[in-house]
Amino acid sequence: MPLKKRLEQSDVLLAPGVYDALSALMAEQAGFEALYLSGASIAYTLLGRSDVGLTTISEVANTLAHITDRVNIPVIVDADTGFGNALNTQRTVRDLERSGASMIQIEDQTFPKRCGHLDGKAVVPLKEMEGKLRAALDARHSSDTLVLARTDALAIEGFEATLERAEQYLECGVDALFIEAVRTPDQMDIACKRFASRIPLLANMVEGGKTPVQSAQELGGRGYKIVIFPGGTARAVAHTLQGYYASLHAHQTTLPWQSQMLDFNDLNVVIGTPALLAQGKQYE
Repeated sequence: MPLKKRLEQSDVLLAPGVYDALSALMAEQAGFEALYLSGASIAYTLLGRSDVGLTTISEVANTLAHITDRVNIPVIVDADTGFGNALNTQRTVRDLERSGASMIQIEDQTFPKRCGHLDGKAVVPLKEMEGKLRAALDARHSSDTLVLARTDALAIEGFEATLERAEQYLECGVDALFIEAVRTPDQMDIACKRFASRIPLLANMVEGGKTPVQSAQELGGRGYKIVIFPGGTARAVAHTLQGYYASLHAHQTTLPWQSQMLDFNDLNVVIGTPALLAQGKQYE
């Protein structure tokens, strides 16, 4: 189902974080209706680095293209700051739309940005962000490619000023709003009371971050339409790899860990190897 149509439904949409085609495929197989391609998780997994603006638009677009070639559900894409000014943002939107994005997220941090739950952020002037959002909206070829405006102003300008920024971004004509790193359930409720009846709101759940982690059902009850757990996948994988490599180093074999692994045949079933080989036979 197209993301635009799905957001017209009353129930909340839970989109797990993914970072490559394999994680996206497994999330689709688990039954999710949409995915969130996390810029932070691309930095974690592709570069082994922190989310401090080191990734490029080419890396994000290439990762997205691999994902959308493999899965058939909508992908929301974290495009950071648009990777530059308004003209850079237009190129970013065109690249990501061509790579299959269903929704493109643009934030109002200065460049280089950093994770929304790290301290030391800064935001661009309101007028600059409004120009970038209008540029993003003009650059897309289809109105079915949605633009999500994110504001990181809370830590810098305070909650009321952040709500005013979100109001102005809504006036630009964006399709959804993302108020990053809200601190309390009360702030969530205030934001939802102001915006939820007018535009889909996204809630970002970061384990150990600044926002209290709640379930998608709880957040939907507050008024949020989209809930993401963007970095949870990478954190879960990192935890598993710590255990796997420690076991392999200690035992010099994977035998003690095999109950926690897919074997060769199981993984081939997950990634569809039998069907792929059967398809190849058609061309022999």
